[in-house]
Amino acid sequence: MEGYNARELEPKWQAHWQQNNYYRAVRNPAQKKYYVLEMFPYPSGKLHMGHMRVYSIGDVLARFLRMRGLNVIHPMGWDAFGLPAENAAKKHGADPGEWTASNVAVMKAQLNALGLSYDWAREVTTCSPDYYRWNQWLFLLFYKNGLAYKKKSPVNWCPSCQTVLANEQVVDGGCWRCGSEVSPKELEQWFLKITAYAERLLQDLSQLKGWPEKVKVMQENWIGRSQGTDIVFTVAETGDRLKVFTTRPDTLFGVTYMVLAPEHPLLSKLIAGSSREKEIRDFVQQSRRESEMERTSAETEKIGLFTGAHAVNPINGEKIPILVGNYVLMSYGTGAVMGVPAHDQRDFLFADAYGLPVRVVVNPPAKDLTAAPLEEAYEGTGTLVNSGEFNGMPNTEAQKAITEWLIRHDCGGFRVRYRLRDWLISRQRYWGTPIPIVYCPQCGPVAVPEKDLPVLLPTGIDLAAAKQSPLPESEDFVQARCPQCGGTARRETDTMDTFFCSSWYYLRYADPHHEKAPFSKEEVDYWLPVDQYIGGIEHAVLHLLYSRFFTKFLFDQGLVAIEEPFQRLLAQGMVYKDGAKMSKSLGNVVSPDEIIERYGADTGRLFILFAAPPERDLDWNEQGVEGCYRFLRRVWRLFQQNMDIFASEAKTTATSQETPALCPEAETLQRALHFAIKKVTVDIEERFNFNTAISAIMELVNAVYGYFNTLDGKPERNVPLLRQTLKNIVLLLAPFAPHITAELWHRCGFEGSVHRQPWPVYNPQYLQVEEAEIVIQVNGRVRDRMLLPVDSPREELLTAARRQEKIKPYLQDKEEIKTIVVPGKLVNFVVR
Repeated sequence: MEGYNARELEPKWQAHWQQNNYYRAVRNPAQKKYYVLEMFPYPSGKLHMGHMRVYSIGDVLARFLRMRGLNVIHPMGWDAFGLPAENAAKKHGADPGEWTASNVAVMKAQLNALGLSYDWAREVTTCSPDYYRWNQWLFLLFYKNGLAYKKKSPVNWCPSCQTVLANEQVVDGGCWRCGSEVSPKELEQWFLKITAYAERLLQDLSQLKGWPEKVKVMQENWIGRSQGTDIVFTVAETGDRLKVFTTRPDTLFGVTYMVLAPEHPLLSKLIAGSSREKEIRDFVQQSRRESEMERTSAETEKIGLFTGAHAVNPINGEKIPILVGNYVLMSYGTGAVMGVPAHDQRDFLFADAYGLPVRVVVNPPAKDLTAAPLEEAYEGTGTLVNSGEFNGMPNTEAQKAITEWLIRHDCGGFRVRYRLRDWLISRQRYWGTPIPIVYCPQCGPVAVPEKDLPVLLPTGIDLAAAKQSPLPESEDFVQARCPQCGGTARRETDTMDTFFCSSWYYLRYADPHHEKAPFSKEEVDYWLPVDQYIGGIEHAVLHLLYSRFFTKFLFDQGLVAIEEPFQRLLAQGMVYKDGAKMSKSLGNVVSPDEIIERYGADTGRLFILFAAPPERDLDWNEQGVEGCYRFLRRVWRLFQQNMDIFASEAKTTATSQETPALCPEAETLQRALHFAIKKVTVDIEERFNFNTAISAIMELVNAVYGYFNTLDGKPERNVPLLRQTLKNIVLLLAPFAPHITAELWHRCGFEGSVHRQPWPVYNPQYLQVEEAEIVIQVNGRVRDRMLLPVDSPREELLTAARRQEKIKPYLQDKEEIKTIVVPGKLVNFVVR
């Protein structure tokens, strides 16, 4: 009997699928579509187990849905720009384009070796000019609509990567990529005005029924909507207007000081020439070296220095001191906060530390807080006191009344603010999309005309000699002509954040070879939105938020018919080994190549899908891999031993459910078959519980072997039922283990591909049983079993259980404290 040899059969079927374009997707308005997409990888040159897991999850779904009759698009490409490729090329003395292309070739071969059903005709590579041309086209569309702009501002600077980072790319005060401490730096930078879409991005989260709640909460918190009041104070010494934002305008009469962020633009003017100027400037520099998280942490000491200036409260004319404090951020609100120590605990502790006044302006019900010094701030509701004409008013009503007073006196108003800041897209690196702007001495910044796109990155650059981006030193790149006046101009040398590339790639997949636009509306309107998106939770804010922003903008431009790009989102868990995340530094990495070489891709896929539900973390286990390999060998052996049953009816329809009259043993097998079909279908389609779906297939295989064990000395095997069962085992297993099932299908003599067959359908009548095995327990321990009609009432179950010979001794001379009955399943006697 021929053994299972994955090394031989897997490459054979991979070549067959590729040569025959098995997974090519073509728009068909008459057929319902389904878009399955895993987040595309950075081409590092080697797949890891995290890749194998996410791509196997997507592939199971794609293969299953094709068999369910849907027109499935399942594309793949490469997120190829960025600093890692630039650094790797510099390290190896290579051109980043050549380095990337080499890595893409290696990883594409690895993906094919996993048997993944990608439509490679839709492949995109973001560092290719035919892709980044449309990055530039989209940038100009933002620019023409006032949503791309350049300004000088403090930015997050990574000294190791020698580039700026968006706020979202600073994690715990460090660079998201290399971990180096991030420091502020003043630079002219390009931004996209994502804040113009803040409210829609927030409100439309409610439409994302298929997203994990955790991800939606993370986005909601990042957008950070606050509804309150802007209040304009006046600097007594200079007359400058100083705006604060507060959600508690009812406490305005209780303001006793003001605190500015170290980055506040007015600060330099306020301290100029004062005796504390040097001290404060040193403090500012120290504060700016700290991360926002450090400055706002509850453990960090709140430090304030008096600037020597005062602010005038618009509602009562009172002068209050202006301090600069390390805990106030320019990136949130206005960069200035009013101190109300009686009604904010942080302000109370700060005021206590610096001897600042505390004034009660809200009394709780039936209590007068003005009678004695406060021991802590009162932050609850109540009635206004010490608040002029608003005394006696409930503070919730006073919030509106005081804001309306500020509006009438032109010193404030209602305001909604967001934590979200505009997206900084400038990067001072070489390996990225050039920003299509030139600077003309006569005309100023000028957009590169669409006919001149793409603005190409120069080649032949010596990266090894460059500490920073070499683009400013490349005269051939920098020198340009002004599109308006024809005069000499200089090209923008910043490149785009690589998240720009990944914010719309899912749209390009729908029409990857379109030459007149990023995509055709006809193709996008058919394929989009992505029905199932799969990727890591680490992209919850960055990539997913940016993609939603791009889609809404393109909807407003009439280029797409959808406002949300991803209908359902699955954030898969991590892969661990020996209790730790797989890492080269820990020496616990298992390569997909090793698994394929030793066991075959089908075994690797089966284990990684069987070991844990997709959203849970997975602990790599060699014994588990061995177990999956043994299972596939067992399936192979089952077919080899029964191949004769297919010889006479090779062309029988695989999903035919008709069988002659069955003996009890055959009825049990038939029931197991239809139970497995139902279980696998529901677990894939509705629950994404691939592990339990595989378990159901394993149980069905066990049932077949069990059926053979019951035939000793009994009538010959039921060939039609066996044929039907084995065929359906192949069909059910096909999405999980595509190679072995393709081979078995072929060897059974059936025409076509197993992956193009209709998915099996269970028959509910075969799931019905007349009798059920009832477990009998005494004090929770199983003592016997009995067969009774499934609809037996409680009293009949108890009576029958008491009559069982094995049970009588356990009940004799015992007091029954309690009886527990689960109809059709269990009887439990609790005795003493």
